[in-house]
Amino acid sequence: MGVFDRFRAGTRGAASGPRSDVPEDVPTRPTGYQQTASRLHAFNRYEIKYLVDELQVPELREELTARMENDPFSPHGGYPVASLYYDTPDLRFYWEKIEGLKFRRKVRMRLYGAPDECTDESSVHVEIKQRVNRVTQKRRIALPYGEARRWLDDRQPITCDPSQRAFVDEVTTLVGNLDLRPVVTTGYLREAFVGTDADLGLRVTIDHRIHGRDRDFRFGADAENRFTIPPKLAVVEIKANERVPYWATDLAARLDMSVIRVSKYCRSVEAFGLAPRSRFGAPETVLPDGRPETPTDAFRALPVH
Repeated sequence: MGVFDRFRAGTRGAASGPRSDVPEDVPTRPTGYQQTASRLHAFNRYEIKYLVDELQVPELREELTARMENDPFSPHGGYPVASLYYDTPDLRFYWEKIEGLKFRRKVRMRLYGAPDECTDESSVHVEIKQRVNRVTQKRRIALPYGEARRWLDDRQPITCDPSQRAFVDEVTTLVGNLDLRPVVTTGYLREAFVGTDADLGLRVTIDHRIHGRDRDFRFGADAENRFTIPPKLAVVEIKANERVPYWATDLAARLDMSVIRVSKYCRSVEAFGLAPRSRFGAPETVLPDGRPETPTDAFRALPVH
């Protein structure tokens, strides 16, 4: 019996429909599969998210550039990010976020780069991103795209370095026990800035033209996407290891940026009617020729700075 067969024979997670009896401010003790979480975390940060009008992004970018450096891995003008999210048949991870559970997680495959250039040899990251109270923790490994698909989609075992074995076994357990399968994708163009000197550990990202789809999950597929956040808005994330500097929150206040609790994954789920409280996408921009703007059109229109 293979590793996925053994896991599949185990106890599956309970249904996770909406519950109204768990207040948001009451810590939730991890139960069941949550107790399998590894104690080793690659990233461990506090995050604050904001919405900002694209018209204000140049001023925001200028302020950030004066205090921070461009991420050395971020090319001039930003870089595309595409993610494929896995969830249970009853959307357990989605509902954990909606309910505001103090311990929750997501499993995803992430590509940094243009999706239409992705091949089986392209490097992707398989990640577990989880939230413990107010702290975000992320663990991941990099591997070729074809191998990642065989692992998560076809449920074939993979070889890995011994130092990665605990993480690989944890992902394999989640996929097998919870019957995880692809649900939606998300995509956007990201600009990234990193702190220096007293702000080491600070990272600020600006995500533009956030979109997704609920089918044709191969990254290189010629598939239709839908905006999941209005394209006139960008999502700004401030991430810090210990504290967010005063100047950063003051800048957000001066630009009248709105603090939001938003999940790109949840917005994709809602945009395609996969959950009862669905929204049917974000308002589209109409181009001069009368066509609704698509994510592809929007990326082409982004200024290079």
